[in-house]
Amino acid sequence: MSTLEEQIDIGVPMDVAWDCLHRVEIYPQFLEGVREARSGGGHRAHLDVDAGGRAQEFEAEITDHGKENMMEWQTTRGPDLAGTFALLPIDREHTRVQARIEYDPGTVRQAFGGPKGFAQATAIERLVRNDLEHFKELAERER
Repeated sequence: MSTLEEQIDIGVPMDVAWDCLHRVEIYPQFLEGVREARSGGGHRAHLDVDAGGRAQEFEAEITDHGKENMMEWQTTRGPDLAGTFALLPIDREHTRVQARIEYDPGTVRQAFGGPKGFAQATAIERLVRNDLEHFKELAERER
């Protein structure tokens, strides 16, 4: 498994960022390739994704650690992916969002297509960084 860690500081209080992160239906607004997202009941999310020009469905189990301001997720259907989003208060009006994604490069290449090796890692880093930028824009507009 490979691990990618990225972070971004956003200009909203932590509770606003936490709320945005938990509204599954807005995921298409900041996650590239996600066409539709809905809560599957309980701690599940269903995502319809355009993956390398092919439609795919992902199911994910979400675990909240509210006291630590952390949300973990693991796909239960679709490519084997897992991750964590942790929110850290900078001050009353600013929050740091830390994303950690765990993935198997071979599985990602099969599911999404694209390059191998270093080029693939660079593409995934760019995608996650862009998704965090879009999350920042969305959260700051929601304020």
